[in-house]
Amino acid sequence: CGGAFDGIERVIAKRLRTRVIGYKNETSESVNRDSLLKYISHQDIKGFGLIPELIGRLPVLTYLNPMDKETLMRILIEPKNSLIRQYEKLFELEGIKLKFETEAIEFLAEKALEFKLGARGLRSICEEILTDDMFSLPSKDDVKELVIDLDYAHKKLLTSKITQLRVA
Repeated sequence: CGGAFDGIERVIAKRLRTRVIGYKNETSESVNRDSLLKYISHQDIKGFGLIPELIGRLPVLTYLNPMDKETLMRILIEPKNSLIRQYEKLFELEGIKLKFETEAIEFLAEKALEFKLGARGLRSICEEILTDDMFSLPSKDDVKELVIDLDYAHKKLLTSKITQLRVA
């Protein structure tokens, strides 16, 4: 996380006790410093400066683990209305068969992780790769199939402005 949550993470890191006082306890829970937000409490938010009236309207605080590459790939492929199936249907309406190779799907997931965009960023990445083709290919009578492979996806992303979407 970035921005406002960096301060909260610092507050939690200071408050969080990682050493045992007294006898050494072998069964103590190890603290994952990469995901300090899972240890957040209402007192931390109050200490960070949020007013108690607003904190009272947050009955439950929760933490979500960051997605990995496999999860993002599953989001692209598995749901009934997945992004890949949506684009296949759009191209099918124009009489063009769209096919994504596995390496290209892996590349899309890697870029979403690299840019820290998560699952919602997958649509932006797909748009950057397919927008030109969505408008130019239907007017060409000789194109009946479009295969998105790793080289094609890489070339399209290099020429796009999506590389400016990197989150701090």
